[in-house]
Amino acid sequence: MTTHILRHGETHCSRQYLVNGDPTRPIPLSKDGVMSCGQVWHMLPLRRVSTWISSEFPRARQTASRLMGVPEPGPVVDPRLNELDYGDFEGGPFLKYASWLEQHGAGHRPPGARESQWEGIKRMLVGLQAAVEHPSPRVIVCHGLLVSVLHWHRERSAGDPMPLFFPEAPYVQPISFEDEDLQSCVRSLLADIAAGPESDSGPRGDAEKTRAESELDVATFDRVNHPHAQRELPDA
Repeated sequence: MTTHILRHGETHCSRQYLVNGDPTRPIPLSKDGVMSCGQVWHMLPLRRVSTWISSEFPRARQTASRLMGVPEPGPVVDPRLNELDYGDFEGGPFLKYASWLEQHGAGHRPPGARESQWEGIKRMLVGLQAAVEHPSPRVIVCHGLLVSVLHWHRERSAGDPMPLFFPEAPYVQPISFEDEDLQSCVRSLLADIAAGPESDSGPRGDAEKTRAESELDVATFDRVNHPHAQRELPDA
C-alpha cells in the first residue's frame, strides 16, 4: 500500500516566488511546468495508479490530469491539501511573508489569513491521513510546503525541532511512503506541531526583529520553501 506525494509543476507565479494561497485565482502551469509532467512517467508506474488526489488549486489539478493522461475524470479533490492562506500577503513576494513569519513565528496568523503556518501544515497532514482510505497505489499532487516538510522529517536527526523555514521542494518529483511509514510520519509531525517548535515563542522584541530582518536576505529567501510558489517559493 503505497502513496506517492509530489509538488505541482511550475507556474509563472512560482517562478517569481509570488505567493498564492487563493484557489479561486486562475494560475495554470507554465510551459516548463507542463513539460515537466512528462518526466514523472519515467519515475513512477503511473498506469497502475488506483487513486489520484490533488488540492483544489488549478495548478495541482492540472498537474494531476497531465499525469493521468486524460482530462476526465479528474482526480479526487481534497481542500485539506491546499496551499497556505497568505492573507494580506496574497499575490505578493514570498520574501515579505517570510519577513513577517520571521518576526511573529509559525503559530501566528498573518493579517487577513484564516490560519497560521502551523495550522496550515496540520491541515495538510490531516489530508494525508485521509488519503490512505483510498485504494492504493495513490498519487497525491499538492504544494511545496507539504512536500518540503515530509523531506525534512525523513532526513531529520533525533530531537530536531520543526524549523520555521524548509528547503524548497522540487517540482513534480515524488516522495513515496508505505502506509505504515506515512502514518508514523504524520503522527510524529502532528506531535511536533502540538508541542510547538522550540524556536517559535511568538512576536519578538524590537532588537530581535531588527536582527532577524537583516538576516532574512535574498540568500536566505533562495534557500527556503514557500508554500505556494514552490519555486515560487510560496506555492505556486
